[in-house]
Amino acid sequence: MLDKKDRLIVEILQRNGRISMSDLAQEVNLSDTPCLRRVKKLEQAGVIEGYQATLNRQAFNLNVLVYAFVRLSANSDKLATQFEQTVASLDQVLECSVVTGAYDYLLKIIAEDLEDYEGFVKKSLGRIDDIATIESTVVLKQTFSRNVLPIKMN
Repeated sequence: MLDKKDRLIVEILQRNGRISMSDLAQEVNLSDTPCLRRVKKLEQAGVIEGYQATLNRQAFNLNVLVYAFVRLSANSDKLATQFEQTVASLDQVLECSVVTGAYDYLLKIIAEDLEDYEGFVKKSLGRIDDIATIESTVVLKQTFSRNVLPIKMN
């Protein structure tokens, strides 16, 4: 269970993962060593999974964002595991979620352009044997994207 200090630490770190330990300690009203101990404990517990830079996808000519709904040919643990492992190896797939409804999975896919996405479907995703259906939705405009969790301080 996270106390208020831990919650404040993760709130600050998820908004600024490059903050110095002394600045973080000052913001949460701790000295450096206890603050560092808390951060290490949060990392070891898996609360903090890692630190990363958030990149602008257009700076890398990745201009197309697609959500693809995938239905497998059959529902079995073996097929699901094989599909998930295969999709995890495809760099253009940013996220893979198991969903309810008419489809089994929702994939978030990045591509340079529509031609690149078409090639990805034909040469990579579409070659996975156990896929019965792929339905794609191209994002016309992304109004915002967030990766900061709304942490309650209670």
